[in-house]
Amino acid sequence: MTAPIVTLTTDFGTRDPWVGIMKGVILGIAPAARLVDLSHEIAAQSILEGALCLEAVVGFFPRGTIHLAVVDPGVGSARRALAVRAGGQYYVGPDNGLLSLAFARTSEAILAVELTRAEYRLSPLSRTFHGRDLFAPAAAHLASGVPLERLGAVVTDPVRLVLPVVQRGRDLIRGEVLGVDRFGNLVTSLTEEELGSLGSSALVVEIGDVRLGAPVSAYADASPSRLGAIVGSTGRLEIFARDGSAHATLGLGCGAPVVVRRV
Repeated sequence: MTAPIVTLTTDFGTRDPWVGIMKGVILGIAPAARLVDLSHEIAAQSILEGALCLEAVVGFFPRGTIHLAVVDPGVGSARRALAVRAGGQYYVGPDNGLLSLAFARTSEAILAVELTRAEYRLSPLSRTFHGRDLFAPAAAHLASGVPLERLGAVVTDPVRLVLPVVQRGRDLIRGEVLGVDRFGNLVTSLTEEELGSLGSSALVVEIGDVRLGAPVSAYADASPSRLGAIVGSTGRLEIFARDGSAHATLGLGCGAPVVVRRV
């Protein structure tokens, strides 16, 4: 890359100055860095929503990109702070599972270190804003060429989110809704690969007590205002409402059961 890319994902919103402050810290250390906002509208303290956001970007940034993510309800506690190299990308953030769905998508070995080296953080270290004092400096130093291994000691057991177990029967798989996007689509724990395990037979999707029929290939394939199922751009099965909100229509959200049956 001609200049390093640093992406930012937080639950900070944009009303307050926190995101801008983090950017100032990064640019003070790595002035050539190119900053890309992924999202600052992650639901407050929703580690899973942040992790799904990071998972969605895997494979779409150049090698060497640094993904800085801060959704950190445990800030100031004994939870570790990490930098991880996985699949040619770097991930920096709290060790609470936030980074784990992204680095789980690579088949390559990962290298994780705990951010313990004082020379790569701001001092004094705030107990309420590690995004500014710990994570932004670490990302910036990576962008300026500091090797990952110099940031701290190797960690062999980074926290990984445990997603709901997909239950498999002879002719069906069961999962649940993981999140709701801004269009009201219900993003599920079932992936395209898991749907493929049912073979080439016709499928029907059920959510709660509503039967939707087979997944379609485009949102526009559903009739106006009708519910449908689709494998979205992240490879996860979604429940949607054409020109509307499945979340509002069904009154369902995270944890709602989803079944795909072979017919």
